[in-house]
Amino acid sequence: MDAVFSSTVDLAAAIATRTISAVEALDAHLAQIDEHNKAVNAVIPLDREGARERAKKADVAQAQGAALGPLHGVPFTLKDMHETSGMKTTVGFPPFADYIARRDSPIVIRLKAAGGVLFAKTNVATMLSDWQSNNPLFGRTGNPWDLQRTAGGSSGGAAAALSSGMTPFDVGTDMQDSIRLPAAFCGVYGLKPTEHRVSLAGAFPDPGAAARSVRLMSCLGPLARSVEDLALIYQIIAGPDGNDTDLAPVPVEGMPKLDLRTLRIALAPSFPGFPVAGEISAAVEGLARQVQSAGVIVEEAKLPKLDLHDDLAQGGALIGMMMEAAQPEPPQQPTPVSRWFEALARRDRSILGWDRFFEDWDALLCPVAMTTAFPHCAPGTPIQVDGKEQSYWMLPAYGAVFNYSGHPALSLPCGRDSEGLPIGLQLVGKRWSEARLLGIAKAIEPMTGGFRRPPGY
Repeated sequence: MDAVFSSTVDLAAAIATRTISAVEALDAHLAQIDEHNKAVNAVIPLDREGARERAKKADVAQAQGAALGPLHGVPFTLKDMHETSGMKTTVGFPPFADYIARRDSPIVIRLKAAGGVLFAKTNVATMLSDWQSNNPLFGRTGNPWDLQRTAGGSSGGAAAALSSGMTPFDVGTDMQDSIRLPAAFCGVYGLKPTEHRVSLAGAFPDPGAAARSVRLMSCLGPLARSVEDLALIYQIIAGPDGNDTDLAPVPVEGMPKLDLRTLRIALAPSFPGFPVAGEISAAVEGLARQVQSAGVIVEEAKLPKLDLHDDLAQGGALIGMMMEAAQPEPPQQPTPVSRWFEALARRDRSILGWDRFFEDWDALLCPVAMTTAFPHCAPGTPIQVDGKEQSYWMLPAYGAVFNYSGHPALSLPCGRDSEGLPIGLQLVGKRWSEARLLGIAKAIEPMTGGFRRPPGY
């Protein structure tokens, strides 16, 4: 079997049936890293020996007839922001260069309890604050499809590692399209769950045990090479954990098998006033035609009566207030508490507007980002979209709308543009409906072309 490009589900099954050992699976991924990571720079310092010992123990446990978890012996990486005991967590920020947490975060505990073998971290934007993965500690991550282009950010290392066969899955964070945009740029899948669905405890290095300030809009979610893998990892990491008190006690359901003829999908090739490359809009419309031919009811979306540009601005303001609260010293003129509650009230209107929209639709099909992967550049540099310069800060707009509203959304690969770069499309669903959203993505996956490995890997 091709261990480094197998799905997580297939790799776990191969280990369970002893087609391949956990040690062999790990070694295959380490060999892929040794061959390609110098150029891509997706995987940052490895825990080779520790991971090999854990893989050996997984093989021994299996030989002794121990009960196997759904990830037994499967090697995996994590975005460099999850607190992990025995491994550095830096977020690409020099003051955290040597930080090692005292304990694993709740999602790390769950992935290890499922049998996964953590062996490395993946590169990020400094403090997760950009849509390119570049930082002073580890440098810049390239896109496996074209190393002169970005893999996206802030989960760019995770997406690039997946695309190039260096890991079977990863878990990123998404506050403004930070899972979905890199997934789209690198031709893999990424899921942003409903807000407060996956624990944020330990999701950022915290040497001083400070009060957690990021409590809204940010989500943890899986990146993988198939919908089935997203569903598996999502089920493992989602749900209350006894640490993050914001988590909703909503049941975490398995991905259903859906009949396309029962579905209603709204179509939006673009959003009013949001730039998007013509080839991306065309891909949205092309996939819509295919699913319509398969029996899905598809109609052009009448989007909620919201000012989406204002929503983006308000989302940015909320992030700014949370970042202000995280500073060790308050500013000379702190934001009044009344502003915080006004911001929440404005956000409520957006949440309810999208809730009403999804009363009539099973999902919304739309772009993930305004462009495919663009050449490396300084943050803030205007981005060329169909020959016109567009604001750098609009890069995450299509995804950030749903960080602001809290609705679940996933990115799925859907062909390539005229330059051979992956096109990613976005599916958005009702709050708390991740299982159904994944089921819809699974049902239409055969029409998208799915994951394709980049040339040379």
